[in-house]
Amino acid sequence: MAEESRLRAVVTLAQGMAAARTPRESWRAAALGAGHALGGTFAALSVWEREMGRLRVLVNVGERAPGEEEFPEAESYPVNQFPEITEFLHERWANGGEPDAWVESVDGVGAGGPAGGAARDRAGYCHQRVAALRRRGRGCCVIAPIVLHGRAWGELYVARPLGAPVFDRSDADFATVLAAVVAAGLAQIERLEEAERLAFTDALTGLANRRAVDARLDEAIERHRTDGAVVSLVVCDLNGLKQVNDTHGHAVGDRLLERFGSVLSLCGAMLPDTLAARLGGDEFCLIAVGPSTAEVVGAAEELCRRALELELGEGVACGIATTEEPVGPVTSARRLFRLADAAQYRAKAGRATGPVVAGVEGPQDPVLRLAEAPPPEGGGERRALRGREVPPPLGGPAPGVAQPTDDSDEFKP
Repeated sequence: MAEESRLRAVVTLAQGMAAARTPRESWRAAALGAGHALGGTFAALSVWEREMGRLRVLVNVGERAPGEEEFPEAESYPVNQFPEITEFLHERWANGGEPDAWVESVDGVGAGGPAGGAARDRAGYCHQRVAALRRRGRGCCVIAPIVLHGRAWGELYVARPLGAPVFDRSDADFATVLAAVVAAGLAQIERLEEAERLAFTDALTGLANRRAVDARLDEAIERHRTDGAVVSLVVCDLNGLKQVNDTHGHAVGDRLLERFGSVLSLCGAMLPDTLAARLGGDEFCLIAVGPSTAEVVGAAEELCRRALELELGEGVACGIATTEEPVGPVTSARRLFRLADAAQYRAKAGRATGPVVAGVEGPQDPVLRLAEAPPPEGGGERRALRGREVPPPLGGPAPGVAQPTDDSDEFKP
């Protein structure tokens, strides 16, 4: 009967982690499931951060002691206080052993692992786990190492209060099984995170992609509507890519795109809370939430300057639309895109070496008229930019706007 109960507990833990949608939900499900399965009143999940030399607590659930937070921001412990992490486990695994769980208690009774072995007997070993049990009013705990991708990832910790039965060897063995289930759940979360990252990342440049841009811009416009946050969109078209591809080959063209992506990322970092993205082909953008128009223009000017310095590059046509300029109501991402694209179109047509900002010339700004002009009868869009409609000027260019003489500004999916 006990075996059936434990099997159900394993299934419940696995299902709880599988249903999680975020890492935090997964951590909490792991701790709650393990605590329930082992009959504990408190459980925690911690990760070993090798680069920092510490064991950092991710989540605490159950009967928390004073000062223990569910998702602590700064609860961590130097690993030199826990020899079993850096020495015992590593040595055992290196020699083909298994990362077995062990038990600690306030009266010194333990089961398995370093609690009954060399780590406890080593001269100068400060048994921090027992001290922590006493400090928090707990009677015993079971610690199960978590191994992910063949390496120590962290640990699962379950405790019982003073006066409760002390965990025994069978509990430690069961905790080892639970830790393996938790590791499988964590691996699944990692895979999902990686899939999500890839879904929102441009494979060539490593920047955000169109999907990420649409999501971020919709969120930004909502912030603008609710609290008046300044939202700015910088749309860039890398000049001369077609000629580079035709003359030197697409591999060289790809390297130019990658180098420009790095420049875009660098300039975007000049503005807080800014997303750098490749929209496709030779088109890129920055989405800034908060910075003023002057700050955005400054970053765009630096971008244009650096783009001119790229080998084989011919600079970049850069258009800016921002809710801080007099461009009329901006209640949708589509409108901001139309404005930024019209500004970029004018920059390209005029072969501008710096950014063009929508609305700076007032109500008669040619960029505003270009953005708001309806498409010609029977004609298509000038280009299908990211699924957003961007109409050409009715009957020809707006005054002062020359038509591009090459096809490099056509959107390339």
